[in-house]
Amino acid sequence: MRKGHLTMRQKNIILNCIAILIAAIFLFPIYWIIINSFKLDGEIFASVPTLWPKEVTLQAYKDQIANLASPLKNSVIIAFGSMALSLCFSIPAGYGLARFKIKGSKFFILIFLVTQMLPASLVLTPLFLIFSKLGMLNTYFAPILSTATISIPFTILLLRPNFLNMPKELEDSALIDGCNPFTSFIRIAIPISKPAVITGACFSFVMAWNDLAYSMTFNTKATMRPMTAAIYNFMNQYGTKWNSIMAYGVLLILPTCIIFVTMQKHIVSGLVSGSVKG
Repeated sequence: MRKGHLTMRQKNIILNCIAILIAAIFLFPIYWIIINSFKLDGEIFASVPTLWPKEVTLQAYKDQIANLASPLKNSVIIAFGSMALSLCFSIPAGYGLARFKIKGSKFFILIFLVTQMLPASLVLTPLFLIFSKLGMLNTYFAPILSTATISIPFTILLLRPNFLNMPKELEDSALIDGCNPFTSFIRIAIPISKPAVITGACFSFVMAWNDLAYSMTFNTKATMRPMTAAIYNFMNQYGTKWNSIMAYGVLLILPTCIIFVTMQKHIVSGLVSGSVKG
């Protein structure tokens, strides 16, 4: 018994070491970006790379503050607009596919899966022509609508299994207590599915926050572009300001990190809540 216990302990130590090694490999690029943001350009291109800056400087971050307001505002508007639009369509659609017998529902689900495989470049031209005809270029509506088309299918596929696993008896009890189907959906189904809804909201926000192709294509004015597109301002005919790019990259990924750190409990719960029935 003692020997078996030691063997299991050794296995756990080995697995933990492997997990730490894999995590270190995946997190090293993030570490490298953060460390280089505190270095001078000369040290970044030194023949012998340094894992820690010899001279810590915050100048790259100070340079961002003055020019961050406009792209940050654009990113926030696009990300929150896309998230709100995605949830408004995804929650009722996921609930409908889970609760009602709809002819061809499996075909719809297959279409949602296929849309997740399409590259953004495939739909750029038709969307550009449509938005051009509607006079929506250089507005927030174009990137909001286009990024929402990416997150809506994913969020529907995320929410549907969650609604399938929700006991129907709860909604039946609400109907007996005087609720109609709509109020039952608002007061019972959505609150019970809160973790999955939060997960869908987080992923919708991140997809829109990280978008570059749609924002660059549909907004030709520099004042309308989000943070992902504004990073090109550090590349000009005089060269590339690498420490500024690294600092800008840190500021760009910071909201995403905050979301996943603060919402990880809901995200994990939302991802596994529909794992029993699909």
